[in-house]
Amino acid sequence: MKIVKVLNNNVVLSKDEKDNEVILMGRGLAFQKRAGDFLEESRIDKRYQLEDEISRQFQELLVDVPLKYLELATAIIDYAKETLQTPLSDSIYISVTDHLYTAIQRVKSGIRVRNILLWDIKRFYPDEFAIGKKAQDKIFEQYRLDLGEDEAGFIALHLVNAQTHKGQQDVYELTELMQEITQIASYYFKTPFDEDSVYFYRFSTHLRFFAARIMSGKQLVDETDEELLQIIQVKYHNAYQCVLKIESYIQQKYSYGMTNDEKLYLTIHLARLVQKASQ
Repeated sequence: MKIVKVLNNNVVLSKDEKDNEVILMGRGLAFQKRAGDFLEESRIDKRYQLEDEISRQFQELLVDVPLKYLELATAIIDYAKETLQTPLSDSIYISVTDHLYTAIQRVKSGIRVRNILLWDIKRFYPDEFAIGKKAQDKIFEQYRLDLGEDEAGFIALHLVNAQTHKGQQDVYELTELMQEITQIASYYFKTPFDEDSVYFYRFSTHLRFFAARIMSGKQLVDETDEELLQIIQVKYHNAYQCVLKIESYIQQKYSYGMTNDEKLYLTIHLARLVQKASQ
């Protein structure tokens, strides 16, 4: 492939057969090379075809960040894609590479940043946090440097951002809303929930998408008939009464009206969660 621009000794900008920009990575790939030179395919280790704006930001980042951090970030992102089985925004390559580089430099200098959302990240984003822990282990293996759970939590937040295509502030607000709903339920039933149980995992997963709909103002298409909802009201009376309190709260604070579908599913998840907590 033909070099359009040399970003550093290991990364170049090129174009594919459809004339789309592509970033190519390989150790020593651009050593003694310049724009217009051709590359051997066998020396290319990784290709990145990103959205235009993200591609420009990525190029700027790679001028200053050593290749080893991009390789580390790419390995973590590949593992995340395989584990989560969900599309991630191209911006993840910028956010994770930049975060790993700055976090490792900070910790090497003895500076650690507290993650005030760590507890909620563990509760509401367990899959992403598990990937953050894997990243923490990988960094320790390579650098003999323990970043700690705070940084694992920050990596998890970047993964959440990449799934929702929202900014960091949106994720904070989303997490705060999930926390508020969980607190209403916990206070209503006067019981702590087992946050390691599969029932809490299912509840928090449902809550995450419910909270995202509230933040975006997009409701589910209501397919639940009144008769089915009435059956659920009787069968899970206490859980349904709790859902009504949640409905009142989010209507008042977020001007969002819950559909019958949302009340039905939240009632069922709550009922299972409370049943497990009371055993």
